[in-house]
Amino acid sequence: MSYAPEVLQALKDLLYRMADDALVLGHRHSEWTGLGPILEEDIAFSSIAQDKLGHAYALYQLLHRLGEPEPDRIAFFRDAPEFRCCHLVEYPNGGYDFSLMRHFLFDIAEQWRYHLLEHSSYEPLAQLARKVRGELKYHVLHATQWVVHLGAKGTEESHQRMQHALEQVFPLALGIFEPSPYEEILADAGIFPGERVLQERWLEAIRPILQQAQLQMPDPATVTPAYGGRRGIHTEYLQPLLDEMGEVIRSEPEAEW
Repeated sequence: MSYAPEVLQALKDLLYRMADDALVLGHRHSEWTGLGPILEEDIAFSSIAQDKLGHAYALYQLLHRLGEPEPDRIAFFRDAPEFRCCHLVEYPNGGYDFSLMRHFLFDIAEQWRYHLLEHSSYEPLAQLARKVRGELKYHVLHATQWVVHLGAKGTEESHQRMQHALEQVFPLALGIFEPSPYEEILADAGIFPGERVLQERWLEAIRPILQQAQLQMPDPATVTPAYGGRRGIHTEYLQPLLDEMGEVIRSEPEAEW
């Protein structure tokens, strides 16, 4: 399928947002390898990290088919202002409570994003959405079980820590849905219905789970979203992470690995 230039640009922007989110969060999750609070979580976060990197690679491949550079060059040879990831994925892991809440809020949004994309008019993206559905179901199941357990079935301390993590992460999570200048173009082309629709589905999905976890969700109307990442304005944490991620390949950019 061929698209008009403005539609093609809108599609590329969407793919970069999704791919950069997955790449950066995948690396953040991978930092739990060997450091998880229990062996089960060490394995779980490592597995989820691998899935995220796989999703990023698949999305970068779609971008390459649309005329962008090869996946490795997209992933490892750009600096922070060229990335379109949200601020949520950039933050260091901090404690397990922060990482778990980030995982929970992000993956439910991701699950709904891919669900909305299953019928996208851009068939390669629709096919990818249907392919990764099973992996995302596992991610959401894992995050939900632990949020409910630590929020409602753990100790008073675990409940307090999860409530604090929710309040800390929620403004960052709203940044996932930062509007793009291409919302109407994507919707009119049948590619993606838009960030507002996605945010509404996300809120509907997380509200009953947080109630089950006995956690008080902040009122979205009173929270200032952490916007900027989709426009290349990032936190202080992204560039050092990108430098670390690309250290080896940038040292020998022409090498065959």
